[in-house]
Amino acid sequence: MSAQAEHSAHPRPTPEQSRALQRSPAQCVRHGFLQALSFILVIVPFGMLFGVVAAEAGLDLPEILGFTVLVLAGASQFTAVQLMTDHAPALVVIVSAIAVNLRMAMYSASLVPWLGRAKPRDRAWIAYVLIDQTYALAIQHYEKHPRLSLEQRVGYFLGAVLATCPPWLVATLLGVWLGKAIPEDWALDFAMPITFLALIAPMLRSPAHVAAALVAVVGSLVFAFLPSGLGLFVTAPLAMLTGAGVEVLMERRNRARI
Repeated sequence: MSAQAEHSAHPRPTPEQSRALQRSPAQCVRHGFLQALSFILVIVPFGMLFGVVAAEAGLDLPEILGFTVLVLAGASQFTAVQLMTDHAPALVVIVSAIAVNLRMAMYSASLVPWLGRAKPRDRAWIAYVLIDQTYALAIQHYEKHPRLSLEQRVGYFLGAVLATCPPWLVATLLGVWLGKAIPEDWALDFAMPITFLALIAPMLRSPAHVAAALVAVVGSLVFAFLPSGLGLFVTAPLAMLTGAGVEVLMERRNRARI
């Protein structure tokens, strides 16, 4: 649903929406920052784990920092490092990392109704810092408060970025410096699944969302035998088609009742 359609669907803002509308862009930055702080609990161990893995793969500090700053995407960074450790060809490493990050294209498309009219420079930095956490927070906030101005939306996104991206870089550094001192029984890899569970759970608000999530879970298990995580690329379109199909059926049923 477009921002304009959402606007018409909420002729009378709730008290919470009214408070959101009264925030200045600077206050929106602070609000986004505070709401994103909880992700530090999973971003820090996740980033430390990448620092440890990258160092063990033979990358030095400048290479790891350059990798993190240029890519800024944990899942694709882990994929690339793992393939590099397995001595995969450079082309395979690059293509695999890009494939893992294709979900960002879907994120970008869904943000167009909310941020598509932003200035080119704003769209540029938003595209760079668009990660799972900033996307999940922003899209939920925009859908909950559809009457926010463009400046308020950009401000909220910036706040979420300031609370998530710098800690990722710092945590990567800590992983490189403290990697050898971290006991092996500290399972830092718990941060990856918990991060995605924390992102997805609040977004399961309709039968279409739940159906897509169930298909994604089942499909991932069924196609787990495929190499290099290819099962996810088979499952993702199946889950999206399922969600779209359920949404169409629900809309038809609602029209039939009218």
